Formats: sequence, C-alpha cells, structure tokens
Amino acid sequence: MRLDVDGWDPGYGASFDGGDGPASASSAQLVDDVEVAASDWRPIEAREDVRPPSTVLLVDGVRRLDAGVWVTGDDGVPHRGLAASYAAGVVRCDLDRGVADVAGAQVRRGLFTSNPSAVDVLAGTVRYTAHQMGRDDQATLTGGVQAQLAALEAAVSGETRSDDDLLVVDGPLRGRQHLPRALGYIKTHRVEYLPTALTAVVTALKATERTPVFQVGTTWQRYAWYLRLPTPSRAPWAGIVRIECSAELLDVDAVALADLSAVTLPRFASTSYKDPRAPQNLVPIAGLERRLRGMLGDARLLYRTLTVAARTLVGTP
Repeated sequence: MRLDVDGWDPGYGASFDGGDGPASASSAQLVDDVEVAASDWRPIEAREDVRPPSTVLLVDGVRRLDAGVWVTGDDGVPHRGLAASYAAGVVRCDLDRGVADVAGAQVRRGLFTSNPSAVDVLAGTVRYTAHQMGRDDQATLTGGVQAQLAALEAAVSGETRSDDDLLVVDGPLRGRQHLPRALGYIKTHRVEYLPTALTAVVTALKATERTPVFQVGTTWQRYAWYLRLPTPSRAPWAGIVRIECSAELLDVDAVALADLSAVTLPRFASTSYKDPRAPQNLVPIAGLERRLRGMLGDARLLYRTLTVAARTLVGTP
C-alpha cells in the first residue's frame, strides 16, 4: 500500500472532489397525540413533584481531521482518504453533593478510505486503524468518522451506569436507543418537525417549560419534545433544545422522562459571558469537550508523523 498526505486542510473539504452524490429526501412523520392532542397543545411547566435524579451522566465526543490522504494499492489506483482522531467521554454529575468529574474517556484514530487494500498506519507511536468506506467522496469519509465517533460514545456510555441515573447524550440518540434512561440532547435545529400552529407553542415557551411529547419518524422513530433553558434573550428560539428518547418506551414512560428533563437540564445551562453557545451548550459538556480536545494531541505533530509514516510506506528515504 502507498500513502500520500495531502497538503490541503481537510477541514475545508478536499482539494479534489468528485461530488457528494444525490441528497436523501426527508420523510418525517409526526404523531402528535402521545401526551395531548394537537388541538390542546400548550406549554407545560416543570412539575414541582418530580425529583431530579441523584446522578446525571453527560456524554459527548469530539473529532478532528488530522490530514487528507491518498491511498494507492497494488493496482496503482489512488483513493482519497482521511486520517482522523476522535474521542468520547462521560461526565458524572452528583446532584446531591454538587460535584462533577470525568468518569471515563477514550481516544481513537482512524484511516478512512474506499481502498480495499488499506492497512493500519503506525505514525510514530500512534496507530491509525483502517476503516474501509463504500465511496471516497468527502461526505462519505466524514460520515465514516462520525459513525465511529458515535460508536465510541455508545461504548463509553455504558461504562459507569447506576440504577437511578439519567444518561444525556449530546446529539441525536440514534444508535443508542437501547440504553436505559437515555436522552438525546440536540442544540441546533436544522429541520422543523412541527406544523406552524404547533411551532408557535415552541416559541412561546418560558424558561424550564416544555412542549408536549410527540413521536417523529424519519429514517428512525423516536419520542421528542422541546424545552427552553434559562436565557436573558427574547429571541423566539433562544435557549430552545430538542430532547429525544427511545420509541420502544411506553407513552407514559416517555412523558415521565420529559418531566424529568425539565427539572434536570436547566440547572446545567451555560451563560453567554462564558460560552458563545449559551445556554444550550451545557456547562459539564463544555468542560468535557475541552478535556477531550486536549486528549487528541498536537495536530501539527500528528501531521508531521503521518508525513514521515507515508514516506516509509512509499519506500523513500
């Protein structure tokens, strides 16, 4: 196998791009009578009789594209690829004692390419594990990195569970629906799942209020609801997050998790003078992200070691 490191920063795409292929169409289906009928939708206040869990586990991951590469097999055909580093970790928040600590974190590195002859690359003391992709366009390669990151997040999610905790995954819950008492936490909104009349309920939410639970399906099914975190901004979508839980739950259990989220998540909301993504970027997650990025190592050093490893594979001095 031959490996060549591309000088183009993969964060800007690829120096050569053959196209990302056709986009997939959205097929969202809304079921709005899980908790109340659409005609009765209104903001729901946080319930005073709901007690927050004693332990909250927050899971997040980070990734970095270390280098764009070209992988050439015995047939002499070059295939584009990405060398990437990614890490995932868990913050355990003890609400009774008011303390938080990183309960576990793992780092992985991978070489993502469609070349079937790709093998692991040892760059200094760092190993990039080969992952074969179906195509070599940028979207597929970065999607492969994200899939491996999601798998790592799922792996660390189950390492420190207790019987009465609540697990909050930063991002959609897809691939982790099987985890008990798990919520997906979505900070940004790229798709509107609700019709206009119900969206008006979302933008009318006050701090700690949520919408009724509904069920939505695209390529996978889940329960969902919107929650507004405390924020001084009066913008319609300021502080709004979408929460997901598994569609395998009973309706009553999904509603119970929605009530639990409303009394738990607002206490972790960040403030604008500390975080430009406030209040949605929860304080423990922001701290975990900083720790994980430090664990990825020095990007320039990794790039240099990859370049040296590539020369060795080519056989040049």
